[in-house]
Amino acid sequence: MGFPPPPARAATRSPVARALRAPFEARTWRETLYLLLNLPLGIVTFTVIVTGFATGLGMLITLVGIPIIVLTIYVSRWMGSVERARARAFLGIDVPRPYRPDPPSDKWWRVPVARISDPATWLEGGYHLLMLPFGVLTFTVVVTAWSLGVGLLISPLSAPDFGGVWVIDTPFEYALLVLIGAAIILLTPWIVRGLATANRYLVRGMIGSDVFARERTLTESRAAAVDLAAEDRRRIERDLHDGVQQRLVSLAMDLGRAREKLDTDPGGAKALVAEAHEEAKLAIGEVRDLARGIHPAVLSDRGLDAALSALAARSTVPVEVHVDVTVRPPASVEAAAYFVVSEALTNVAKHAGASEAVVTVRRSRDRLTVQVQDDGIGGASLVDGSGLAGLRDRVRALDGELHLLSPEGGPTVLMVEIPCAL
Repeated sequence: MGFPPPPARAATRSPVARALRAPFEARTWRETLYLLLNLPLGIVTFTVIVTGFATGLGMLITLVGIPIIVLTIYVSRWMGSVERARARAFLGIDVPRPYRPDPPSDKWWRVPVARISDPATWLEGGYHLLMLPFGVLTFTVVVTAWSLGVGLLISPLSAPDFGGVWVIDTPFEYALLVLIGAAIILLTPWIVRGLATANRYLVRGMIGSDVFARERTLTESRAAAVDLAAEDRRRIERDLHDGVQQRLVSLAMDLGRAREKLDTDPGGAKALVAEAHEEAKLAIGEVRDLARGIHPAVLSDRGLDAALSALAARSTVPVEVHVDVTVRPPASVEAAAYFVVSEALTNVAKHAGASEAVVTVRRSRDRLTVQVQDDGIGGASLVDGSGLAGLRDRVRALDGELHLLSPEGGPTVLMVEIPCAL
C-alpha cells in the first residue's frame, strides 16, 4: 500500500478533441437513455406510491388499509432495487442498500413493522414521488436539446420555414443553421452529463444512504474521543505516579538526610547532595519526556516537519522523513499525525525487526495523509486492545481512516488519512 498514483491515460486529449468525441461516446448515450426513462418510470412509481398510500390510509379505519400499506412498502422497496440496478447499468455507480437489517422473524408482524419504521423506507418513497417532476425535467431538456440540434443540422434537407418570419433560401442561411445545430449537438452531451451527475447525487442520497449512518459515525467518533481522553489521563497519572513522583520522593529523602548530616558529617552530606542532584536531573528528564509525549513544544512552534524529524532522530531504527505540508493543518490533526508516527516508530523498533523505515506526510486540499513503511518481518494486525487498534480509534475520533498492510515477511505499511479544514 502506498500513495495511489494518478490514473494512467493513454494520451491527454485537448478540450476540442473531447468535445468532438463526446456525442459519439457510449457514456453519452447510456446517460441519455437513463434520463429519458426517468419520465415513464416516474409516472409508474408516482402512481404506485400515491395510489397505494392513499388507498391504504383511506381504508385504515376498516383495518384493510394496513396490508395495503405494507404491500405498498414492499413494492416500493422492489422499485428501489430496480432503480439501483438501473443506476449501476446506465450511470456506472454501485448504490448500496440503505435498509436496516430485518429483525428475527419469530413473530409474523416484526419484519413488516421494522420495515415500516425504517427511515430509509420513507426516504425511498420520497424518491419515487420525486422521480415524476425530475423525469419531466430531464425528458424535456434531453429531447429538446437533441431534437433541436439534429433538426438544425439536417435543415438543408427540409427547407425550413419559420412561420413566415424567416424563410431559409440562401446557402449562407443554411450554413448558419447547420453550424448552430452542430454547436448544440456538441453542447448536448455536457448538458446530459450535468443532469446525470445530479441524478447520481439524488440516487445516492435518497435510495443509497442510511439517514442515520452519519449520526452513528459521529457517535462512535465521540465515544472514541472520550475513551482516548480517559486513557491519556490514566497514562499520565500512571507515569507521574510510577516515575516522576518516585524520583521526587527519593530526592526529598536524600536532601533530608543531607541536612541532618550537614553539621556532623559534611562529606556524607556532600555525597547525598550529589545523589539528589542526579535524581533531580533524572526527574527533569522524565518530566520532559512526559510533556513531549503529551504534546511536544517543537510541534506547536515549528510544525510537523521539525517535530517528526526530531522524532526520527531519537529512533533506534534509521528513519527517512518526507513532509509535504505547505499549509499547516489544525492543531488537533497535527497532534494526531505526530502521535501516529510516534507509536508506529515505537512498534517498528520493538516488534518489526526492521533495518529502516520511511515516514511520508502529505496534505492534499482537505486531507492529511500519513504513511509509515518499514522493511521488517510483517505480520502486524489490528486486534482490539492492541496499540494499532488504539491508533485507529484516535484517528476515528477525528473522522479519519487507518489502513494497514502487513503480510508475513513484510513490508509493513501503515496509512492514515485525516480530514482537515482548508
